[in-house]
Amino acid sequence: MSDTLPTTDRSTIDLPITGLTVGDIPTRVLVVGDPARAALVAERLDDATPIAATREYHSYRGKWNGTEILVISHGVGSAGAGVCFSEVIRAGATSIVRAGTCGGLQGSVVDGDLVIATGAVRDDGYSARVVPIEYPAVAAPEITAALRSAAPDAHYGIVLTSDVFYPSEVIGSTLPLWQRARCTAVEMECAALFVAASLAGVDAGAILTVDGNPLADQDESMEGYDPDRAIVKNAVSVMIDASLSALTSL
Repeated sequence: MSDTLPTTDRSTIDLPITGLTVGDIPTRVLVVGDPARAALVAERLDDATPIAATREYHSYRGKWNGTEILVISHGVGSAGAGVCFSEVIRAGATSIVRAGTCGGLQGSVVDGDLVIATGAVRDDGYSARVVPIEYPAVAAPEITAALRSAAPDAHYGIVLTSDVFYPSEVIGSTLPLWQRARCTAVEMECAALFVAASLAGVDAGAILTVDGNPLADQDESMEGYDPDRAIVKNAVSVMIDASLSALTSL
């Protein structure tokens, strides 16, 4: 695979933000936050080919166990990710898996663990702009089952999707509230994905690597956050394999 992503020719694309072309992508899509993680996934694929690189959206197509997939990065936070999810769906995706990172909220959800999201609390800014807040953000059962089969030791349950990474000194952190509500972990994009997919009649799911537990670590300010530790990187590798296996087993 070439290390250089092609410069997007905006005169030939259908979708202006991601550079994807309608009807010209695999129907199975893996979405990740970090462009570097998208490149890491592409290294695992057979016949991997870069598609486009626009803003935070870097995409590749390739094969895993003979099944063609697309991997694309969506950046941080629900608003930008929502743009990516919308264009991926418009381009032709029918099954989407998010592979990302999260912070544990329960005491047993610690560094290096995996979490499979069955649903998400909609504490994001995107989803309330596309459907009333009463609408649930839930993962597709078939994808959730495939992820649980691929990662049987993972935690699973509802996650908190929040647009806030560094909490405000004025309002403070809501994490203890959502811990009491038995949310498994906190992250920033699952609610946007689940809502966008449900509204479009597309299946979506998510598996996440725990890279800290702000409440257990007494670090709600996130000053000690370090996602580059070996235990996290090793778990991310396991997560990528599990997400690819689940996505291609459907």
